[in-house]
Amino acid sequence: MNVSVSPETQRELIDGAAFYAEAADTEFGLAFIAEFEHAKDRLSSNPEIGALWRGSTRRLPLRRFPYNVIYQFRPEEIRIIALAHQRRRPGYWAGRR
Repeated sequence: MNVSVSPETQRELIDGAAFYAEAADTEFGLAFIAEFEHAKDRLSSNPEIGALWRGSTRRLPLRRFPYNVIYQFRPEEIRIIALAHQRRRPGYWAGRR
């Protein structure tokens, strides 16, 4: 199934990777990106893997990082609308589609 990523999510991915690269090292920043890509692949093969959360959205936690992939499962695609830190600004992405 096709997985699309919102521009806001792309920005969150870049910001998170930059943070980890600066706080630890470049490899850790790249590991953050790789974990996100792994989550995308998992969603592509199993769209209902994430738990229902806040209306029609679902969330899939990343394995190594305190982030959730927030997405909507539609008949024609999976739309990732946020890559949200689990303890910062809960629900800030609620208006995204």
